[in-house]
Formats: sequence, structure tokens, C-alpha cells
Amino acid sequence: MFCSSLDFSQALAQYTRDTVGELMGKYISNDVTLEQMSSQVTSGWERITNEQGKLNQLNIYRAALGLDSLLTVDKCRLHREEMDMIDPSVCKQYDDHNTTLIIIVLSSIVGAGVVILVVYFLYKRYKAFQKIKIAHERQMESTLNEATRALRMLDYPLHLISAQDFIKGGKLLQHERLRNSHRLTVLDNLADVDSFIQAGKQVVFFSHQWTAFDAPDPNNHQYEAMIGALHELSKRNGWDPSWNDVFVWVDYSSIPQANPSVQNLAIRSLAVYSSSATSFVVVAPDTPHADLDSVCDLDTYQRRMWCRAEQVCHSMRNGTDGMYLAVTNKETGLVEVTPVKPDFFRESLHVFDGELSCCRLEHKGMEACDRQSLVVPILGLYGELFRAAHDGIKGNNADISTVKTFLSEIEKHQEEVFPRTFQRVMWRKDKRIMEEVLLFGDLIERMRTRIKQGKMYVVQERGGTESTKSTTSFLRHGTPNPSTFIRHGARQASELSEGPPELPTTVRHRGIAVQDSEKSNNETKQSNGNSLVGGETVSIGEANNMSRNRISETEEVHKSIETSVPSP
Repeated sequence: MFCSSLDFSQALAQYTRDTVGELMGKYISNDVTLEQMSSQVTSGWERITNEQGKLNQLNIYRAALGLDSLLTVDKCRLHREEMDMIDPSVCKQYDDHNTTLIIIVLSSIVGAGVVILVVYFLYKRYKAFQKIKIAHERQMESTLNEATRALRMLDYPLHLISAQDFIKGGKLLQHERLRNSHRLTVLDNLADVDSFIQAGKQVVFFSHQWTAFDAPDPNNHQYEAMIGALHELSKRNGWDPSWNDVFVWVDYSSIPQANPSVQNLAIRSLAVYSSSATSFVVVAPDTPHADLDSVCDLDTYQRRMWCRAEQVCHSMRNGTDGMYLAVTNKETGLVEVTPVKPDFFRESLHVFDGELSCCRLEHKGMEACDRQSLVVPILGLYGELFRAAHDGIKGNNADISTVKTFLSEIEKHQEEVFPRTFQRVMWRKDKRIMEEVLLFGDLIERMRTRIKQGKMYVVQERGGTESTKSTTSFLRHGTPNPSTFIRHGARQASELSEGPPELPTTVRHRGIAVQDSEKSNNETKQSNGNSLVGGETVSIGEANNMSRNRISETEEVHKSIETSVPSP
């Protein structure tokens, strides 16, 4: 309770009499010093404060100074703790309820703002995730379409050298040298390739490992093994000794070396080149590497990813019957040519376990790994295998045992044969970065689903759309039985039954269409340096211009494909 004015007066009188008055008398009589008097006055004030309470003593002090007592509201504002000790209800009536309300409202607004920001952030994240998901789906579908299309079209024409010119060359000759001397046979599309093969032409694909960093075969050991292989194949298959119908594919001679852009187009078609051959020869004699202190042989060849890829692309389409090894006999030291064993494909199926130069160099100055460039062709080949088995099973076809053997081996080791991701080392801003990159992902499952649902379509080279689910027979090139394995699908089975088709009226050399056989001999004399292109007679210069235009258009198509279809 608060003290009355009487209490204030009594307290003041007591303070004056007992403390101040008494001490002043002692000070006047010199019984105490000024410091002692001041100290005792202070302690007396504290004692009265404790006895009367802080608030009462404040009133006494203000009264001594002639000041009015503080208002209750001021006491609540300045001495709330003491006021609540006396009576907590007194100061509550002066609490500012509006301030509390304002604080509550502001807090609610801030809280709502935070909630809205969080919801907006989550919504943006969800939309971004949906966009990424849609983009991923489109990329997967584009990759499937590209894989299907890749085996039906050539990004760059198939260039072959006749066996006669190959032997006369005396070594592996560069593509541009053969092109400029008009010694390359050019097949522009797969329809022409099929017609070429069906006309009885033999295409020998030589797969080998380069034995120097900047030259394919500096000591000519592999070239000599290739010549030996041609003689052995001719003897085994009873080819015409003149070798007029035998042609060779080998990378250094058949793929452009000087122009990287055009070279990349040819590399994109490597799977089709390999699968189009009637014979496939692994050329791996024991040969020292010119730049490394090591020997190149079958073991080092099998470790190379590109070598495995060439084998797989051929064997998936044609089986292993037409595949041979040209390797050194460890006992005699001589190069021998022998057929591969039926299970030879098992090791080469593990394409993506192979070694790559780009990985050895840790992709410095490179945008991607060569592994990624093989996803499309390998996926397309698998799709054809699975479709062959699926259609064969539904039709109770008995000629798909080899296809099933491949598929069975793939299913046992699917995660190794078709890795979902791989670890890639890259250099960015002088920093070495290791990252996990998507390779096949779920493309294999998607391809199976497509085929089972009958949705596997391809674009034909000459326009239109063709479903790969058709009555087209499967053909292994160079074999009399057209139903043994898989073919390109450019011609229907009814056409094949009529006998080997005639070759196209022209076979192009260096982009120039040159007329065939007797027709060429008779009409070339009358053309005065003219050439037949697309059924019309034009000058050699015009033909060259047309060829360059074709290549330019092909490059534009390639660029558009790369722009619209991201790498897996």
C-alpha cells in the first residue's frame, strides 16, 4: 500500500531528526569529519529506504525537494517491478494493448510473407523439375528415334577401295589421296549398299589398332597381314582370282582424315559400315608401337573400345560366321588367318569397358567422351536384335537361335554391356573434375517397351516413314540364306526372291558418278569429259560441285540433329 502524507511527514521528520540533525551537530562540534558525515547520511538514507520501501522513499526524497509525488502511471512506467510487488493489478490498467496488437499483426504479416515465399520457391522448384523431366523425356525419345534412324541412314557415304587398288598401294593410303586419284567406290545410302552386296560384291572390313599416335601402320606389319587375309579369304570362299568383285574398308583409307567435321560424320556411320561388310577381319599381328614401349597384339586390340565396337556392330547384325582373326602364331611367328570361335562375341560385347585415348588424356579440350558417341548406334543394333527375337517368337520363326544367343548373353550382363552411367574425368578452368555422366540410363527398357507396343518406327532415306515391324526378311550379308540373320530392310523379301538385283547404273568415285562396265566404256567416249549423275549427263566440274553440295547438306543435317537431340 502507498504511504499517506502523514506517513511522509513522519518519515521525513524522523530522517531529519535521527540522521541529518544528529550528524550535523556532530560535524559542528568536530566530532565527525565531512566525509564521515556524508557516509553516514547515505547509509541512513539507505536504511530508511529499506524500512519504508523504494517508492515511499522516492516520495520522501521528492517532498524534501519540494516536488510532488510521481503519478501512478509514471511509477508503473519507471518502477514497474516495485509496483507489481505491491499490487500487480495497479499497473495492468495502463498496459498498451494496441502495441501488443500491432506486434501480433506485424508478426502475422511477416509470417504470411515467409510462408508465401516458401510456397513460391517450392512451386518454382516443382516447375523447374517438371521442365527437366519433360526435357529428359524428350531427350530419351529423341535418342530412341535417332538410334532407330541411325541404322537406316548413312550420315556419310560408304567409301570402299577395290582389292586390286588396295594391293597396288603397297601400304595403307590416306583417304584424301585415294579420293583425289579417283580410286574410291562411294555408296551413298543403304539401298545402294544392299544392292551392291546382292550383286555379288564382297566387302572386307579390316579392324585394327593404330600402332602410332599419328600413323595407322608405320612399319607396314598390319598392311601385310591384311594382304595375307585377302588371299586366305579368296581361297576359302572361292572368289574370282581377278578380285574384280572384292572391295576393302579400312579406317585410314575409308574415313576422311583432313576435315574433322566430315570425319565426324563418317564416325557416326561406323556401326553401319561395320555391319554392312560381308567379311570382318581382326588384324592384330604382334607389332611394336612406334611411340610407346609396348607391343600391340590381339590382347591390346581387344582392350580398345573402338575395336570392340566394330566387332559388336558386325556380329550383332551378321553373326560370327564371316569373322576372322589375322594374328601371329606364337610358335611359328607367322601371321595366320583363322575363323573366330562362335563365342568370340562375348568379350567384345563389353564395349564400354574398353580403353579410349580421350579418357587417357582426361578429355582435355574435349566436350564429351567417345563412349557417349556410341550410345546411339549400339542402342539401335540392340533394338534390331530384340525386334528380331520378338517378331520371331510371335511368328514361331525357327531361325532366330543366334539372335537369342546374343540377347541371352546381353541379359546376363546388361549393366556391364549397357552401363547406365559412367565416371568421366574432365578439366575445366584448369581444375580436374570427376563427374557421373548419364550413358544408357533406362534406354534399354524404353526400347523394349517400344518394340513390344509396336511403336518402333524409322524414317526412310528416300522419304516417308517405315515401321520396322514389317515382313522384311532378316539377311546376313554374303550368305545364301536370307532368313538367317538381320539385314538393313531396304528391300522386301519378295524382291530378294527374284534373284540378285542389278547394281545402280553408276558407282560414284570421289563424289562423281562413273558409269559401269560396257555402258561406261561406250558412253564415256561420247561424253567428252562429262559424267552421269542422277540420270543426267553433266560436266565433271558440275559433278564435283554437286558432290560438295551433298556433303554440305549432310553436314547441315548433322548440325541440326546435334542441336535438336542432346547427347545422352
